[in-house]
Amino acid sequence: MPTISTFFGIVIQMFWREHAPPHFHALYAEFEAEIDIRTLEVIRGELPRRALALVLEWASEHRSELMENWALCQAKQLPKRIEPLE
Repeated sequence: MPTISTFFGIVIQMFWREHAPPHFHALYAEFEAEIDIRTLEVIRGELPRRALALVLEWASEHRSELMENWALCQAKQLPKRIEPLE
């Protein structure tokens, strides 16, 4: 499972052969959430409030790159790294 970004202890990953809707996985400590790229809504799992806020801020800044990575994963290609939240 390719890691596409890490920041503040949060790991962002995107899988190959994933199901719709376009989404990414955010992992923080023992928590994991799947976030819809188009709506930035949690579609499965949960994160602590502060970690979720950071993930959503990062995702809103990189939505087009996330969609490009989704397309790469659907084509069974490696996704590209995305700059972390600073």
